[in-house]
Amino acid sequence: MRGEATVLHADLDAFYASVEQRDAPALRGRPVIVGGGVVLAASYEAKARGVRTAMGGRQARDLCPDAVVVPPRMDAYSAASKDVFAIFRDTTPLVEGLSIDEAFLEVGGLRRLAGTPEQVAVRLRERVRTEVGLAISVGVARTKFLAKVASAVSKPDGLLVVEPEREQAFLLPLPVERLWGVGAVTAEKLHRLGISTVGQLAELEAATAGRLLGKATGAHLHALARLRDPRPVDTTRRRGSIGSQRALGSRPRAAGELDVILTQIVDRLARRLRDGDRVCRTVVLRLRWGDFAKATRSRTVGVPTDRTSVLLAVARELLASAQPEIAERGITLIGVSLSQLSRADSIQPELPIDWNDRGRLDAVLDAVHDRFGATSVARAAQLGRDPGWSTPLLPEHE
Repeated sequence: MRGEATVLHADLDAFYASVEQRDAPALRGRPVIVGGGVVLAASYEAKARGVRTAMGGRQARDLCPDAVVVPPRMDAYSAASKDVFAIFRDTTPLVEGLSIDEAFLEVGGLRRLAGTPEQVAVRLRERVRTEVGLAISVGVARTKFLAKVASAVSKPDGLLVVEPEREQAFLLPLPVERLWGVGAVTAEKLHRLGISTVGQLAELEAATAGRLLGKATGAHLHALARLRDPRPVDTTRRRGSIGSQRALGSRPRAAGELDVILTQIVDRLARRLRDGDRVCRTVVLRLRWGDFAKATRSRTVGVPTDRTSVLLAVARELLASAQPEIAERGITLIGVSLSQLSRADSIQPELPIDWNDRGRLDAVLDAVHDRFGATSVARAAQLGRDPGWSTPLLPEHE
């Protein structure tokens, strides 16, 4: 592990909402909500009133009735992200993108050329604000995990350096929710055990943490709590999965309506696979019930594929298995993730097309979309329906 704090975690603040405020000066200083039926992003002014990402639009407006609600502009967010990442890569060649609005940067080798890591971080933040017009928070630490925690603690629009000698003083008093990988379920389990801070988790023996949280999860979280994170900034890391989801609100949804929404999602993801020359093996269906509890179902196919007909058939089977629970509990969100991605040139020989009516349609749509674009033709069942939003992604690092 590094002996000094040379890893930067740079994270754009309230990204979508900040782009809206940048482009519309009248929105600056006002509470802004991006999205209507569900909150995709909220400005810090709206967050101060209790508005949170993924909250229903009605609840958000009840909390913040004077908020300005704007529709998402994914092209604008993608362009802003590319401008910021160009600054990252102009700062150092060692950049590991995590998402459209955050990345790790290794700057340990720049001292003679650019100064200390803190000085590099200061200039990075100045460039992003001057050249792109956005605020960005940066954490600087010896490990990726600590840098990510530091950037979160420094928000909004902050810079925090965690030097090696004060790592324990910084990390151990923080709530366990700050650990990378602790979600609501794990946090609740830890709280039931009387563990609310990182320091309390660090005091456990590794074997005890594994017994309480499961072998893999326990080992991972215990290592982070004890400041062990040897992972380098990985410039070759390729995206491991892609996904898309739709918030549905609280009204009941018929099976046919859910199938149309599922088809829209899978069509879009399959096109993204082919556009990126990727194939996948695992389809994951993500659901949120009417009581806002979450569930996942998944299936792995024998041969990696980018074919819509195969992916949609698997997704439909997973959705069909969930129908009894949907009828009982209701559904407020549906999403699909495609994982175990690999390059298309690694694919095994293609499976024969199932030339039933549905398989023929999917094959024709794939061919037309790939040649003439996604808007050239559409399924009749999708005409006039909201296609939802697809989160922009950074291009793979070349």
